[in-house]
Amino acid sequence: MSDLPIIGISMGDPAGIGPEIIVKALDDKNIYRLCRPLILGDPEVISSTILKTSKNISVNVISNMSNTGCIPGTINLIAISNLKIKSIKPGRPTIEGGKAMVEYILRAVEMTCKKEIGAMVTCPINKDLMNRAGYRYEGHTQLISEMTDTDDYVMMLAGKRLRVALATIHCALKDVPALLSKEIVNRTITITARALEQDFGLKKPCIAVAGLNPHAGESGMFGTEEEDIINPAIRRARDDGWCVEGPLPPDTLFYKAASGQFDAVVAMYHDQGLIPLKLLHFSDAVNITLGLPIVRTSVDHGTAYDIAGSGKADPASLKSAIRMAVEIIRNRRKAEKSL
Repeated sequence: MSDLPIIGISMGDPAGIGPEIIVKALDDKNIYRLCRPLILGDPEVISSTILKTSKNISVNVISNMSNTGCIPGTINLIAISNLKIKSIKPGRPTIEGGKAMVEYILRAVEMTCKKEIGAMVTCPINKDLMNRAGYRYEGHTQLISEMTDTDDYVMMLAGKRLRVALATIHCALKDVPALLSKEIVNRTITITARALEQDFGLKKPCIAVAGLNPHAGESGMFGTEEEDIINPAIRRARDDGWCVEGPLPPDTLFYKAASGQFDAVVAMYHDQGLIPLKLLHFSDAVNITLGLPIVRTSVDHGTAYDIAGSGKADPASLKSAIRMAVEIIRNRRKAEKSL
């Protein structure tokens, strides 16, 4: 058991579904066959959630890493916060809870960078609450990239049938064309290709690149971004030795990728990539930050305040995120040994 990687799981917003999906996920004995899960969160919130979900689980609050056992039915937890349980009401976020939510992330990054844990898996946060709590970031990714001194990173959403990397992430649709450049598209392709080799263990991965416009521009009739930006970025990636096809019409590309013709898709904007991804993997998709020196995966859903505390939260995405973190650790170790 001591050879199993320690996976640090940040609890997310205490008022969201993070505590519930943690309890439900760690009620699965199979998780303990893969790793030693370690919660970075609040003992009272987790204990209260266990009572609400009627799970036969105990909480083991630890102070040092030597106590991280691997016993199904026992949740190992480092107490980052000690919130008053009466002040935490499901579905009603507070500034106090928001500060604690970010502290879980900060500790997870620190521990992963120090190699005290093998990877970090993040439960959902509220980005607006994060800002109101005094942390001016768009979300997890920007905070983690700053803490790890990483400028070049890519957001990927992945399931068994489809992997999608995004050239642009959270921005207004009208701003996408101006944000795209040859450098950004090429960087997204390159980071994705390297991750497919290193993190997913794929040899000679092939990537499909989506066009921005209908029919991939139709030779300039519906837009020139394909010829001016995307094509030159693809040619450069090919010159660097990567297998890349495109720009391909988005309306047919994702069907081909989901059928196994490509190992990943580079989409030009958020909804272009995430609509087909979530159509196939609504419950079990994983958010992965590519390009980081540490391993970070996340659930692919929000805090779901509307069902928080109701017992309806689905832990499938968290389980998938834990499994993928373990897979990436193993593949990176193999890649290091082969050097």
